[in-house]
Amino acid sequence: MKEGCVKRLRVSAVQYHLHTIDSFQQFADQVTHYVKTAQEFEAEFVLFPEFITTQLLSIPGDSGKSATIDDLPNYTEPYYELFTSLAKQTGMYLIGGTHVIRKNGKLYNAAHLFTPDGQIHQQAKLHITPTEVKEWGIAPGESVGVFETEKGTIALLTCYDIEFPEIVRIVRAKGADVIFCPSCTDDRHGFHRVRYCCHARAVENQVYVVTTGTVGSLPTVDFMRANFGQAAVITPNDIPFPPRGILVEGEINNDMVVTADLDLSLLYKVREKGAVTTWRDRRTDLYPDWK
Repeated sequence: MKEGCVKRLRVSAVQYHLHTIDSFQQFADQVTHYVKTAQEFEAEFVLFPEFITTQLLSIPGDSGKSATIDDLPNYTEPYYELFTSLAKQTGMYLIGGTHVIRKNGKLYNAAHLFTPDGQIHQQAKLHITPTEVKEWGIAPGESVGVFETEKGTIALLTCYDIEFPEIVRIVRAKGADVIFCPSCTDDRHGFHRVRYCCHARAVENQVYVVTTGTVGSLPTVDFMRANFGQAAVITPNDIPFPPRGILVEGEINNDMVVTADLDLSLLYKVREKGAVTTWRDRRTDLYPDWK
């Protein structure tokens, strides 16, 4: 889509409540509830948080042995079937949070975009936290891209990724106007690291950032016992947008869905004639142009 077009899209972000479940069907019912809620608000994109499928590890096993992160890829096909079916039924683009997949013997924490026409796109998390590396053996993704949709160009950057300005510069240079950032943080420190960086990236690149996190607890799943999360739709800080750069935000740690309209024409306007023009004013004579 060319800059200058008047284009709006409606996004919903889910503050996904993690709790112990007994079956995949219970997971499917919960996901469906959130999707149908967003549909009632006439959303076009729905964002789920990082690591929502760790909830599946709380399902009791036949052997009585606790499931581990290595077992999550076993749920990939039903996870794909669930989100693909819902995207087709509702006509919405669903960012199904992240799910741990296995490729060539390695585990990847991959964000997934499910489209209304049945396509499935992946973006593996690029920057892996020490806990993910040490405790779960997650490998980093090896490339980054953007996704062209009928509503606009988007990118999926998961949690820790948003803390690295360079990677956001790259997807912005590739044409992304909206960054979807699924997240999972266990305390206030981690939450605010991600949240503050979302605001910084929105200002630096003159893009929208949609973010959300997990809430609730999984008492039987290691490293998922505590969650501190809040959804938000974040804008550049300029006259056409709210002064604090927040279109909408949820109530911290509540089970809920938030919804907002993104006016892409406002991004194009401030990039051209804003109070500041941060993207255009990059000093690429002093530092690399990440195109």
